[in-house]
Amino acid sequence: MPSDPTELIHRAQQGDRAAFETLYHAHVGRVYALCLRLTADRALAEERTQDAFVRAWERLATFRGESAFSSWLYRLTVNEVLLGRRAERRREARIVTTDDPAALERPGAASGGAGTGLDLERAVAALPPGAREVFVLHDVEGYRHEDIAQLTGVAVGTSKAQLFRARRLLREALNR
Repeated sequence: MPSDPTELIHRAQQGDRAAFETLYHAHVGRVYALCLRLTADRALAEERTQDAFVRAWERLATFRGESAFSSWLYRLTVNEVLLGRRAERRREARIVTTDDPAALERPGAASGGAGTGLDLERAVAALPPGAREVFVLHDVEGYRHEDIAQLTGVAVGTSKAQLFRARRLLREALNR
């Protein structure tokens, strides 16, 4: 099995499952970590990781090598997580109806207060979804606000505001 990623990618594009499996093993850890940061849910992160690799297999022919394979894969992963979140919101909107709006609120940071040492990962996981997405995409993955706006469907100003909010909430959570 060659270690040259270009050769592996080419072989995988030709339908070589073993080459794709090697690419999978080389990238699954980082893809899972990205999914976990974006979803703050281990089971959902595992599901989205698998979705991302299924999509990568389906779309491998579209990879042209203009950027690093990892960059292409991580962007595809972000898209899968965001698409999954939109689909989940649509399902919830169809299923959940109530006259009590408080019943629809998510439990916030209350779930993370069991220990005295709140670590960064738990603090990020406790952020509201929009703020968490922007924080992870901008501060962790290095996306620009313009890219985040395009990926998430929000305005650039909203992306910046969400990042400001996320950083403020993280400072508050970590200084407790």
